[in-house]
Amino acid sequence: MKKSVHAASVPDAAFAEAPVGRRLVELLGGSSPANRAVADFVLRNPVRVAAMGIEDLSAATGVSAASLSRFARTAGFKGYGELRGAVAETLQAILQPVEKLREAFEQPSEHASPLDQGLEATLAAVRAAAEGLSPETLAAVVERLKGAPAVYVMGFGLSAHAAGLLALGLQPFCPQLINVVEFGGTEVAAGRLMNVGPGDALVAISVPRYASDAVQLAAYARDRGAGVVAITDSPASPLARIADHLLLAPSRHPVLSSSLAAIVLVVEALVTAMMVSNRANVAQAEKLTEAISSYLYRASTEPPLPRGPRKAPPRR
Repeated sequence: MKKSVHAASVPDAAFAEAPVGRRLVELLGGSSPANRAVADFVLRNPVRVAAMGIEDLSAATGVSAASLSRFARTAGFKGYGELRGAVAETLQAILQPVEKLREAFEQPSEHASPLDQGLEATLAAVRAAAEGLSPETLAAVVERLKGAPAVYVMGFGLSAHAAGLLALGLQPFCPQLINVVEFGGTEVAAGRLMNVGPGDALVAISVPRYASDAVQLAAYARDRGAGVVAITDSPASPLARIADHLLLAPSRHPVLSSSLAAIVLVVEALVTAMMVSNRANVAQAEKLTEAISSYLYRASTEPPLPRGPRKAPPRR
């Protein structure tokens, strides 16, 4: 299936869109387990690989040097040295505009606290996601959702929070929307997804540490004929191989297992694109406001706060 890809302006995502990266992405599916392991490692760590000898990469991946040489030839290079050279050459062009920022992360000053590093990483991820958002990809995803009889939203673990935010935003504008993991575990989620079929759409969200349930259920929906939209952190994500449309947002964080900040930005952008895609959505927004208006805070209807006993004025 042809995939539309939004690539955030960060080395791993941008690297995957370069010619050498695309060759590696192709090796993630339909090749040997060793080739998949090496391709996954290189896509996730291109900066490290550019400085690694073949023995270093062998130790890091658990793949023999001989297998690494065969991998390089399978990827279209004469040997590992030529592959590493291509990685380095690609990175030189990609990393130049963010070199100072990356150095700040990889070589922090003695006074940089984990909190400061975390805040800088989050800001960088959000900025990269915003700069890399593709209006064309968002439009393609919106068309997929608008044409779907039922839209399913799925996220496990940390990603469940982003999935809940997406479901809340899309619900007024979809005839039928189902949050697959709203409560309950995998068994409940599978039950909610059991009626997915041709023409439906599944938006699956997953960041490291990836949930195997998300991958298996997304594959199930795809096999049933549903369109799959993945919101994830990298083209090397297991969801990327399943999706028809791929929205990427970096999630790296120096302390947390993953950051959701950039994922939330992409979720909000998708909801915004959905809202402005059809003038009829104005009426839907009005209906929603009317439905919840009686529950909204109004200063004029708020009961007065209790007043304490009056104090006598001080004597002069």
